[in-house]
Amino acid sequence: MSDILKVSQEDIIYHIKISCQIPSLLEAITTKKIIAESAEKEGINIEISELQQSADSLRLANKLIKAEETWEWLQKHYLSLDNFEEIAQLNLLSAKLAHHLFADKIEPFFYAHQIDYSAAVTYEVILDDEDLALEIFYALQEGEISFQEIARQYIQNPEIRRAGGYQGIRKRSDFRPEIASAVFAANPPQILKPIITPKGAHIIIVEEIIEPQLNEQMRVKILGDLFTNWLQEQISKLTVIATLEEETNSTSSSVEILSEAS
Repeated sequence: MSDILKVSQEDIIYHIKISCQIPSLLEAITTKKIIAESAEKEGINIEISELQQSADSLRLANKLIKAEETWEWLQKHYLSLDNFEEIAQLNLLSAKLAHHLFADKIEPFFYAHQIDYSAAVTYEVILDDEDLALEIFYALQEGEISFQEIARQYIQNPEIRRAGGYQGIRKRSDFRPEIASAVFAANPPQILKPIITPKGAHIIIVEEIIEPQLNEQMRVKILGDLFTNWLQEQISKLTVIATLEEETNSTSSSVEILSEAS
């Protein structure tokens, strides 16, 4: 057997097809076309200096510090220098179009949806027994037991158990609605009375409520969210048709795929 395996363009396209990647690929292509056409319509231009900065940022994002690292990366991804420039240009065009369309909408959007950007630092243990959860809740309030002891005894996941039930910093949307309403109404640090969900009885300590700030990081996030939602709206208005040649028109198969699954 030869040490060299040749893969043709047809092989690649066929693999993309049978890997069910065509829909996501079509969405990416459609997104690129929408950005290009919208930028042209809005009269957005790119300066050489801006393109160079975008290319530098692309190299930095992929940790391509040295020239040879860049060449290796291009070869790995079967890209030419022109392709690399196209990627940098698309990134820049996307950023400029997003800023053009939504820069003046960031602040109003933030204050209209400020509650959605609140976050909370919590610890949690989930029990199957509601009566036991209530008993433990009162024991915690009386200081008869610590939350660390409960976590060690009732949390199965070793990493979460070692962290004492720590759930990290979570946004309102990361919680179930009934839990979110209780968590964000708390006066930290506070132990919440067990909250019952299909998962069980949740014993939660709210350590901190983090109020959102309209800083640069938040501005970038909101701009990205607004632009992504806008792109999805534009895509939803289109009917995308892909022209792919079929290798065969055979209608017979040894596998039944058109009948209802048993």
